[in-house]
Amino acid sequence: MPISKNKPLTEQGIGELYSEDPIAADLKVFGRTSNPLTRRGFLKGLTAMSTILGAEIVFSRFMSSGMIPAALAQTAENFIIEGKHPGLLVLNDRPVNAETPPHLLNDAVTPADKLFVRNNGIPPKNVNIENWTLTIGGESVKNSKTYTLAELKQKFKHHTYQLTLECGGNGRSEFNPPAKGNQWTTGAVGCPKWTGIRLKDVLLDCGIKDDAVYIGYHGADSHLSGDPNKAAISRGVPMRKALEDESLIAWAMNGEDLPVMNGFPLRLVFGGWPASTGGKWLKGIDIRNKVHDGAKMTGTAYRVPCEAVAPGTKVADEDMCIIHSMPVKSLITFPKSGTLHTLGKEFSVNGHAWAGDKEVTGMQISIDFGQTWQDIPISKPVNRNAWQHWQTKVEFPKAGYYEVWAKATDSDDTAQPMILPGWNPKGYLNNACHRIAVKVV
Repeated sequence: MPISKNKPLTEQGIGELYSEDPIAADLKVFGRTSNPLTRRGFLKGLTAMSTILGAEIVFSRFMSSGMIPAALAQTAENFIIEGKHPGLLVLNDRPVNAETPPHLLNDAVTPADKLFVRNNGIPPKNVNIENWTLTIGGESVKNSKTYTLAELKQKFKHHTYQLTLECGGNGRSEFNPPAKGNQWTTGAVGCPKWTGIRLKDVLLDCGIKDDAVYIGYHGADSHLSGDPNKAAISRGVPMRKALEDESLIAWAMNGEDLPVMNGFPLRLVFGGWPASTGGKWLKGIDIRNKVHDGAKMTGTAYRVPCEAVAPGTKVADEDMCIIHSMPVKSLITFPKSGTLHTLGKEFSVNGHAWAGDKEVTGMQISIDFGQTWQDIPISKPVNRNAWQHWQTKVEFPKAGYYEVWAKATDSDDTAQPMILPGWNPKGYLNNACHRIAVKVV
């Protein structure tokens, strides 16, 4: 895996892990321990590292601990994400995570190459769709079944929905005290058209016991350590969300196969909920009789304090609640921030808004830092859980520096906050107003 050039590595990036504490990184990534004095003589962990490298490290006894193998750390190649627009901003290279600048999200339907990438592990290689299967199991399934991809496409009715997908940590970079993790700004969101079959049709085909509470997914991506016994991520949703019409097992985006980095050949999509609930490279779904307890379902992962806390507060696990529907939010996608505009000419501005399981019912913009707001029209969603569009024109009273702010209100009459919402340990759910800079001359 090439290491990106001139790009910051963030939490879970192998470079950052090793720069902070190479001994701890050895243990976390490879399960490798060594003599703390000589920093030689591995006690364990070489198997995992050799698996990743694809060969035995012959002179491993001479290799210092805390050293990233050159095969992983050095490359002369530019960092390229297969199938993705070169304008995406790479936040992390191991696992690969990249966001889309707002001005590249101007399309009503997000093109596949402009949808952000949020990975937790290493995607599978050499996928053979002829042999790809999906198994439905768990304590609360009546009849466990395994379907081939071809059987899924043949047996169940196909559906296409435009569904908003957003990372729970989108906007994390604004939190203070800073939250660890990829420092997403505004671009971990998109709304392509997804084609597949309804999850509920497949679950009902297997039968659901009365005690079913949750579903949990299992993907073919591997843990960063290469340990086959560890899952990179295994999350899920309550049954009520799983059984909604728009909850899909999808194989296509905008009429084409899913991009490799977005889950090819099969994934879950739960529009309006954290993108992490939609498992990629989908191999299994369990119907659970309890809240799913897979990787990244506990602790602070995708959880926020159940009650508001002061910034920097340490919150006990039992006081953390799982994120469900995402909050109301909007984005200015045209023009690009920092634009020059001629005084006296109309200034056109547009963007999108979305509200998790709800609908956006009000849209406003401001050019005076929120002192006054102008109501503007907002389109209806093409289907439930799709983002909505707005556009308007602005008149500036004189030459100078301005900021255009956007604010959406949902069907529960909840509006975006003008500033950062409640702090939480992992920096989730930042839905503060988006703003762009305009210089009028």
